[in-house]
Amino acid sequence: MEACKRIAQLLEKVRNEKPLVHQITNYVTVNDCANITLALGASPVMADDILEVSDMVSIAKALVINIGTLNSNTIASMILAGKTANKLNIPVVLDPVGVGATKYRTDTAKRILDEVKISVIRGNLSEIKILNGIEGKTKGVDSTEEIFLESNNIEDIKLMAKSFAKNIKAAIAITGAVDIITDGETLYTVENGHSTMAKVTGTGCMCTALIGSFMAATNNSLLASLSGVTVMGLAGEIAFENLDKVNGGTGSLKVGILDAICNLNEEIILRRVKINEG
Repeated sequence: MEACKRIAQLLEKVRNEKPLVHQITNYVTVNDCANITLALGASPVMADDILEVSDMVSIAKALVINIGTLNSNTIASMILAGKTANKLNIPVVLDPVGVGATKYRTDTAKRILDEVKISVIRGNLSEIKILNGIEGKTKGVDSTEEIFLESNNIEDIKLMAKSFAKNIKAAIAITGAVDIITDGETLYTVENGHSTMAKVTGTGCMCTALIGSFMAATNNSLLASLSGVTVMGLAGEIAFENLDKVNGGTGSLKVGILDAICNLNEEIILRRVKINEG
């Protein structure tokens, strides 16, 4: 319950402060990420040209780097923006989309980790495992691995996540059927969400945008990660419940997620969030 109250308080802070969140993201989900940032109450800017990223990130409260659609120009922009953010003590959130699918993609993510101090990494299980030097399984940009509370592997995954977070000194958020969030010391699992969310392109990217938005209003990377992951899962859950089961589909679900984020309040958070510590 304490964690839920802190999430609700941070949501209110985001809405009051309306922080600018600079996002260098992919062209598949850029509009969705901008809209979910606005729905939460923050202000998005999606600048990716190398000639302006330093100036743009210098007036932002957080930077989100998403490698979903890579090219050499945006990689250079990501590195420069990240280094500028580090100099100005602006937090950086990384979404290593599809790491493991190609050598180029994996090398790029590792280069970013080598050259930029990251506050939060949000990814699926295979992406996090690969960044941590463990073999993972991907299909395109999707994970073929999942976390289930009833399986025997969840304790191993928790240990891996805590170790990785401690080693790189960043919060790690692994999203899936069960979400795992840790800073290397404290660990939470979250059970909100719905499986249909996986049929909507960009729900992971939108979750990362939410984490970046929360990160823009706090220096607590664990709380920002927990807030973003929890709010996204909760919105997906509510959107599915409100879906017209005869005529509704994944398009309506995406709109419903935005509506749920926009209408989210403390009462809903306290009543519906399913968080466990440890």
